[in-house]
Amino acid sequence: MKRVFITGTAGFIGFHLAKLLLDEGFAVHGYDGMTDYYDVTLKQRRHQMLLQSPSFAATEGRLEDMDKLSEAVKGFEPDVIVHLAAQAGVRYSLENPRSYIESNVVGTFNVMELARELAVQHLLMASTSSVYGANEEMPFIETEKADTQLTIYAATKKANESMAHSYAHLWNLPTTMFRFFTVYGPWGRPDLALFKFVDAILDGRPIDIYNHGEMYRDFTYVGDLVRGIRLLIDTPPVRPASRDDIAEGDSLSPAAPYRVVNIGNSDKVRLMDFVEAIEERLGKPAIRNFMGMQMGDVPATWADANLLQSLTGYRPQTDIRDGIDIFVTWFRDYYGK
Repeated sequence: MKRVFITGTAGFIGFHLAKLLLDEGFAVHGYDGMTDYYDVTLKQRRHQMLLQSPSFAATEGRLEDMDKLSEAVKGFEPDVIVHLAAQAGVRYSLENPRSYIESNVVGTFNVMELARELAVQHLLMASTSSVYGANEEMPFIETEKADTQLTIYAATKKANESMAHSYAHLWNLPTTMFRFFTVYGPWGRPDLALFKFVDAILDGRPIDIYNHGEMYRDFTYVGDLVRGIRLLIDTPPVRPASRDDIAEGDSLSPAAPYRVVNIGNSDKVRLMDFVEAIEERLGKPAIRNFMGMQMGDVPATWADANLLQSLTGYRPQTDIRDGIDIFVTWFRDYYGK
């Protein structure tokens, strides 16, 4: 039985990944800080569901607390570490940038140190489509430069990628960074667009639509995302003997067992089409509050997912309307609306 240590298991993505791995017979140990960035009750409910499995255990602690993190990791002796915990949210990084440095830089360093010390078979860590920043050539591909981050959140994630590469090179630590693209689905975060839109429309409150609706996102269903991570667990990068050994389009480093992989739906959806799909599912129109572009935001994201497919044979494919339907069913059941 493969043993996987996951940070952020009370979070949206970590919960879904842990559930998938448990269903497939893995032993999972979760680690989560239960911070109050959003409703802690939602996080507690996710953990309660996971704890129904005898193969799941969890430790509550902050990534910055090296003693507690070290005790949890070393006590579990994982084969693989999947690092998902982070201070999330592009907009919140404008208000509280220090929390991003503490959680995303210091916390990630602690995780990498433990992965090095235990010489795990594979370290997988979450990055974000936000690292592409001001890049305009789309779809975004992993081999293009990404040096123009527009928020401290994105900058900390790019820093994580650089830190991870150095550790992979120095300690021959197989490391995969995956860049997420606008994840949505049941048990989602209250600060994400789908959650906010559904909640507001059902309550008759206006929704804020930035850049007057001229926004495009590569919406990725959470079930597709964690399936991609699951398959990447079994695909650790191997340090190439030379550059000639790196296939065209592969982001594999010539100097380390290190790779960056996009996980996205490869479908650029206009924000207004997204809003209209929600209205159609709810049978109720939104009160639309059109606004200018939010500081630090980008007008469009769009993933090239060819590398994921070539490595795993899989690519996300859930249609946005199907994903919205699943979310709304969960939301109405959970909140009784």
